[in-house]
Amino acid sequence: MNVAKSSSMEGNVELVTIYEISKILSSSLDLHKTIREVLNVLSSHLKMSRGMVSLVQESGELQVVGASGLSEEEIGRGRFQIGEGVTGKIMKTGLSVVVPDVAKEPLFLNRTGSRNLEKGNVVSFIGVPIKVRRDTIGVISVDRELDGEAPNFKNDTQFLTMVANLIGQTVMLHRNVANERQQLMLERSRLQKELQGKFKLDNVIGQSKVMQEVFAEVHQAAPGKSTVLLRGESGTGKEVIARAIHYLSSRKDKPFIKVNCAALSETLLESELFGHEKGSFTGATQDRKGRFELANGGTLFLDEIGDISPAFQTKLLRVLQEREFERVGGNKPIKVDIRLITATNRNLEEAVGKNEFRADLYYRINVVSIFLPPLRERREDIPHLVEHFLEKLNRENQSRISISPEALKVMLECYWPGNVRELENCVERTMTMTRGTSIREVDLPCQQNKCFSLSLRSYGKPAIPILPEREFKPVELPEESLDREFGSERDRLIWAMEQCGWVQAKAARLLKLTSRQMGYALQKHKIEIKRF
Repeated sequence: MNVAKSSSMEGNVELVTIYEISKILSSSLDLHKTIREVLNVLSSHLKMSRGMVSLVQESGELQVVGASGLSEEEIGRGRFQIGEGVTGKIMKTGLSVVVPDVAKEPLFLNRTGSRNLEKGNVVSFIGVPIKVRRDTIGVISVDRELDGEAPNFKNDTQFLTMVANLIGQTVMLHRNVANERQQLMLERSRLQKELQGKFKLDNVIGQSKVMQEVFAEVHQAAPGKSTVLLRGESGTGKEVIARAIHYLSSRKDKPFIKVNCAALSETLLESELFGHEKGSFTGATQDRKGRFELANGGTLFLDEIGDISPAFQTKLLRVLQEREFERVGGNKPIKVDIRLITATNRNLEEAVGKNEFRADLYYRINVVSIFLPPLRERREDIPHLVEHFLEKLNRENQSRISISPEALKVMLECYWPGNVRELENCVERTMTMTRGTSIREVDLPCQQNKCFSLSLRSYGKPAIPILPEREFKPVELPEESLDREFGSERDRLIWAMEQCGWVQAKAARLLKLTSRQMGYALQKHKIEIKRF
């Protein structure tokens, strides 16, 4: 009766233990954590000490991944080759092994060093393979100290086999989840690269809709051979876009040569582009290749092409038509294979209309035209640009300066006639002169009446006012100064500008306004000033 009662109680404990283990294994995706908890349950419920779970690694080695009753150092020593020691033998044969007294077993390595076998107490070892279908993927083993008790190794082995089956299914589930996650990460990485290829360019920051359209045009135009004309105000990043087109093309491994046409006189520009022969002019002591030759097989970028003289336009047209030229002082024709990219901030159509730019050259370079929007038309990119410039400057200067939301708001409202180049200069100038670790609103030059763009107004006649937009205020125009009725304030402004020959200062006096108020009003109603 007592034996039956004892057997019944033992069966209940094992059933409760299996239930607890199944709950643990399904509770978390942290495999190492769940295995440790399973071994702790075995230790507390069934008096099994020093439990270990070893799994086969990618290297083919059997390694302890979870243990109970062992220190971190002892766990680290738990490495076995297949067939090595008792644990390695279980892995190799796929059969359970019971060692009644580990001190008497020559195959027992005690690799972890966790067992003290010199005290005379008998320690038995039970090891069971962890299988998935017919494949052995690891070993679960436990120690039992027999303190005079009659061991029931058969029952212990059967119970551990059930636990091993549960662990095996869990391990495979975790591996399947890990594989699926890896596949998802690879797919995500692939899609990100694909999206970057379509909607992003290296060294160009632009998440606004207009810049995304530019990126799409660049990716569409880059693989071809067509001449590209980049248009936009100064400082919008035409050279960066030109480089992007080159490196996205099949010519990316060939030279990218750039020339600023506005920086050289006609004579120097001809020598720079076409090269010269020895003795062709004073100082020509040797033959020199021009930029066309240096760019052979690659890309030639002609910046500010709208500023070249009419005489040189004729020479350039022939080269672009024939892809053939002669060096200065030479008579030998040289053929080149280049991709031409040009850029200008001028209104070429207007220049053609005024006979300042050859129409045939205009049509020759205006094959694929990409317009780069000014910064004021993509203000949502300003925070990203500011962050980029701050990171760059902090890295160069080994500093940690940030920008306050108030200062960033001011930058968002500025007009930025110099576009990205001016924004970068403003960030660098402000960062250099800031005494603290954060750029505040008061640190900005425009808040100290030191804005360089504002100072330039007195030296030119910009078509659009360049004061920060945040200072634009509604202007009520005095009607008593007018001799007639108008339907709107915009009509009165246009009438005054027409009366004064589109001279802003005269129109302001006619309407009894200051020049600044007139500028605000023209900007407010988006009236473009005509030039004569």
